Amino acid sequence: MKKIILLLLCIGISVNGYTQNEDEKQLKKIYDQALTDGKAYDWLNYLSNQIGGRLSGSLEAQEAVEYTKAQLDSLGLDRVWLQPVKVPKWVRGTPEFAYFETSPGLSTNVSICALGGSVATPLQGIKAGVVEVQGIEDLQKLGKAKIEGNIVFYNRPMDPTVISTFASYSGCVDQRYSGAEEAAKYGAVGVIVRSMNLRLDDYPHTGSMSYGDTPVSKRIPAAAISTKGAELLSTTLKLSTETQFYFKQNCKQFNDVDSFNVIGEIKGSEFPNEIMVVGGHLDSWDLGDGSHDDGAGCVQSMDVLRLLKATGYKPKRTIRAVLFMNEENGLRGGNKYAEVASNKKEKHVFALESDAGGFTPRGFSFDCSDENLKQVHSWKSLFEPYYIHLFEKGYSGADIRPLKSDDMVLAGLRPDSQRYFVHHHAENDTFEHVNERELELGAATMASLVYLFDKYGIIK
Repeated sequence: MKKIILLLLCIGISVNGYTQNEDEKQLKKIYDQALTDGKAYDWLNYLSNQIGGRLSGSLEAQEAVEYTKAQLDSLGLDRVWLQPVKVPKWVRGTPEFAYFETSPGLSTNVSICALGGSVATPLQGIKAGVVEVQGIEDLQKLGKAKIEGNIVFYNRPMDPTVISTFASYSGCVDQRYSGAEEAAKYGAVGVIVRSMNLRLDDYPHTGSMSYGDTPVSKRIPAAAISTKGAELLSTTLKLSTETQFYFKQNCKQFNDVDSFNVIGEIKGSEFPNEIMVVGGHLDSWDLGDGSHDDGAGCVQSMDVLRLLKATGYKPKRTIRAVLFMNEENGLRGGNKYAEVASNKKEKHVFALESDAGGFTPRGFSFDCSDENLKQVHSWKSLFEPYYIHLFEKGYSGADIRPLKSDDMVLAGLRPDSQRYFVHHHAENDTFEHVNERELELGAATMASLVYLFDKYGIIK
């Protein structure tokens, strides 16, 4: 048996069923092309520094649609098009302002920002007492008598002992998303939420929130406070329970507006009706320029198509780059893409999303069958020279999730996450915090996985 295995290895065929030498060469070509002539960083530079934050429904979002379509057109793809989608339009308005007051005339300013989708305060702002809680579950314990007429201050931090920062984020993001809806039930007049950030700094982090089925007349304003501000406010409340908090914000929700997903594809040479998707979301929040979240994922997805063409690979299956609109505050783009695909009876077999920042890639998480995950593990030796080692079951991505079916593979790129929540949804999510080489490595890693699944297919 050992002689047989040795013979197979000598002629370039692995015991896992793929041509090791051929695949090694193709991955090397992909990585070499990305690291010597990558386009992702230049595209991101334009998106970030010439266009800026791309909140759904904004002029900047439309400019991003036009720019990325033009760049995909320039790649000589088989088809590039815009897919119409209605998106919400929420506007922040003039900058928010907040302070807390321990006695008349003695106040301390703190950094806040309105949460996405929040209502405005009254024109004169809101000033009230503060009730600090560690989570939504504390509201019931305190009851209406202690909460009514006050501002609820959610101050549960991200757990620094959890190595997966996305898991840490999941452990406390409910207070941001549902905090205002739940606090309103107990008569609160407003909500302040500790930013989802592992670092102590003065950058408040926005993000989506929901009022659920709360009537419009009973919706209360919600804002995020920086982590330094949260620490200071919490300490002050322990020293003075009579502390008052004031904040003013001017945000507004408008009617839905027209926008687009941006799509480019290379037609498959053997199985054109089998579609593989790689994508990220083109919209971002408005505080920074959305470089990590998720300009990085968009330009990486665009470069996947370019890398495959530049290395001379002719896909068997149709490969699409999809830049989804409105992931941040509605998921309209992802839902619309899946709806159109279903109506057209398109056969999607694979989808890969990059929405975890442009940091050094570590691997992928997969929503797929055990058989397909086993196939991925058979490719591990191909990725090891590039320090890609993580191949596990897990979450794929918000925009590709609506495509899910039993006989397809969903995957999410997993970069190193330790710095991600320093920038997530904050003013410092900007271009200078993206490393060119790390971004290019991510694009090459994505292109390599697409190549392997295209070549060997999905196990059904």
